[in-house]
Amino acid sequence: MRDKTTELIKYLSGFISRQRLENFENVLQNRTRYITVVCENIYQGHNASAVLRTCDCFGIQDVHVVETTNTFDVNTEVALGASKWLNLCRHGRSESDTEKAFFTLRDRGYRIVAASPHQKGVRPEDFDLLAGPSAIVFGTEKEGLSAAAINSADEYIMIDMFGFTESFNVSVSAGIILHTLRQKLNRSNIRWQLEDREKSMIKLEWLRRSIKSSDLIEKEFWSKHVP
Repeated sequence: MRDKTTELIKYLSGFISRQRLENFENVLQNRTRYITVVCENIYQGHNASAVLRTCDCFGIQDVHVVETTNTFDVNTEVALGASKWLNLCRHGRSESDTEKAFFTLRDRGYRIVAASPHQKGVRPEDFDLLAGPSAIVFGTEKEGLSAAAINSADEYIMIDMFGFTESFNVSVSAGIILHTLRQKLNRSNIRWQLEDREKSMIKLEWLRRSIKSSDLIEKEFWSKHVP
């Protein structure tokens, strides 16, 4: 099946320009799952979209969404297509879904790191990336992270502030933290790149999302290659 998937990728690649295909390859070289992002109850469309755009810009492939009280709606004008290139993983609507999402992420090897100005956390520049893959959790615009998220987190990260305002906008927080962590990651010896298998599956999904009527084209491919 892996060989057939490789053939499918090659086949679909013929339906996009060489420049876009090269762009796919270049971007995939800088994609990572070593850092992932969790958005808990972010409900303002422009903030949700800005976080996705930031994740795409910094090469964060997966964004996990918890919607226990609010729906995560994307404003396409702000996101500028960023959601098209990311894996958006939704985690249900019940009150216990924050803990369930954290359990799932821990099972995948992630540390749960809550971004909050009200906890004794480390600054982004002092955060220890060598300790293992990290899921950075950002909360809703008004209340911040829920008590469940705060109490269930393994670690905390915070941004220094020097004014009267108690917190940054959530999209600004994501930008500051992810920029700093991405720079640290690039300077490290951590093997943060995607595996070849992961790159192939993401590339296939990007091709599907980029090609008009890709489902029909793919159906035609399988009709010719599956006895």
